[in-house]
Amino acid sequence: MNIDFNKNEDVMKMALSQLRKRLDKIALGGGKKSIERQREKNKLTPRERIAYLLDEGSSFIEIGAFAGYEMYEEQGGCPAGGTVAGVGYVSGRQCVIVANDQTVKAGAWFPITGKKNLRMQEIAMENRLPVIYLVDSAGVFLPMQDEIFPDKEHFGRIFRNNARMSAMGISQIAAVMGACVAGGAYLPIMSDETLMVEGNGSIFLAGPYLVKAAVGEDIDTETLGGAVTHTELSGIADYKFRTEQECLDQVKKIMSKLGAQPPAIFDRIKPAAPQKSPEELHGILPEDPSKSYDMLDIIHRIVDDSAFEQFKEAYGKTILCGYARIEGWAVGIVANQRKIVRNKKGEMQMGGVIYNDSADKAARFIMNCNQKKIPLVFLQDVTGFMVGSRSEHAGIIKDGAKLVNAVANSIVPKITIIIGNSYGAGNYAMCGKAYDPRFIYAWPTARIAVMGGEQAAKTLLQIQVSALKSKGQEIDPAEEKKLLDEIKGRYEKQTTPYYAAARLWVDAIIDPTDTRKMIAEGLQAAAHNTELPVFNTGVIQV
Repeated sequence: MNIDFNKNEDVMKMALSQLRKRLDKIALGGGKKSIERQREKNKLTPRERIAYLLDEGSSFIEIGAFAGYEMYEEQGGCPAGGTVAGVGYVSGRQCVIVANDQTVKAGAWFPITGKKNLRMQEIAMENRLPVIYLVDSAGVFLPMQDEIFPDKEHFGRIFRNNARMSAMGISQIAAVMGACVAGGAYLPIMSDETLMVEGNGSIFLAGPYLVKAAVGEDIDTETLGGAVTHTELSGIADYKFRTEQECLDQVKKIMSKLGAQPPAIFDRIKPAAPQKSPEELHGILPEDPSKSYDMLDIIHRIVDDSAFEQFKEAYGKTILCGYARIEGWAVGIVANQRKIVRNKKGEMQMGGVIYNDSADKAARFIMNCNQKKIPLVFLQDVTGFMVGSRSEHAGIIKDGAKLVNAVANSIVPKITIIIGNSYGAGNYAMCGKAYDPRFIYAWPTARIAVMGGEQAAKTLLQIQVSALKSKGQEIDPAEEKKLLDEIKGRYEKQTTPYYAAARLWVDAIIDPTDTRKMIAEGLQAAAHNTELPVFNTGVIQV
């Protein structure tokens, strides 16, 4: 290994150590004291409930662990968005699991909680995965009700999705292990089957205090909406259990009896491990994001047998396109080439930049994959499209629009990994969050923004200095540098993967060595949906 590799590896391992420490803190939810209070009520934490449910030795892909990270600090924070969720296996069936975290503000819903729950339902609907809800929530966080209650992508959308999923034939199981209040009471009742734990589980539109205030009736929680009431009197719930473990055991039994899924329409053969070690991914990416590297070195450590068949290898070299397999699944890979290359005219082209020819090539390749029903994997490290008079006169906007059109209208599953830069329209063209990837993950080295921090800071500085000059004010060089540093620091904080993951622009921040596993699990989930619409790109300027 060379010196640069060792240095890169050290930097990456430090970043991964920081990632693990932050995840460990998030895993504590509302803190150790809140967890102890759960224990006193004979209740498990959401992570313990999920661990009990999952098949032994199976994988669990947690989604949105960083949701709400460093947000809502005035309200005491909202670790993991107050909900633990992901994709895992129960009784041999891959499914979506969503568990309220009662240790975080009694499981109350913050704005990011709603967004995360909707994301999980989106994953279930796109991939036709059954859903298990582990309910334990006090309902909407009232101080922020205006940001969670009334809009299209707010709390009520969840119940609309319950109904839509039911109509789509997607199984939904709700285990009520704690409070289920007000509007939230509709979720378990709109699920296929509802299970309740005696003594802790409760379902009602209004709790005892509100009932007293509204109609003057004195009533306790159990009588109003406990497990006995709803299994013996109202008929709302289907099963009641003495313990959470018994309740979760029944969930496993229900899952074990689901009908067999239809065969996948995507091609898969026996998997083969990469010939080049995935562990070396820690040292390939340069410490300095402006430095070049060969994206093929990354691809060869992700794909089966390290085999990658390039499409139009000698044309449009700043985007690599080609066919490969990941855990046996056939995939088409679209990746930004980060090393400096020469085009067909012998001219140098900067790595990570999308030129006319590379945009044209990638659009054609995406259309080919849709024609052949081959899922797409996007590996992003893009600084944007090439600018300047030469590119504009050559029609870079037209070629870029062609690529964006192909990505937007693609019907096959798309999985995106943000490895490094994800700037400007390059984010869109390489299937950023706005273009509906089935799953989207980021390495700790990812940076997502309109442009790089240095360029953005200088642009913003020029605007501010110009505004001051228009008022007859001057700014000395020292003050100008101080202002530049402040702008750059503020801007760069907003480009980190943690900032993105907190807002669910990405589903998770992952160890590079897990990239192959995350893609494979995503493809496995996508294979449940065997109904693809007809591919049509609409109008494309040629």
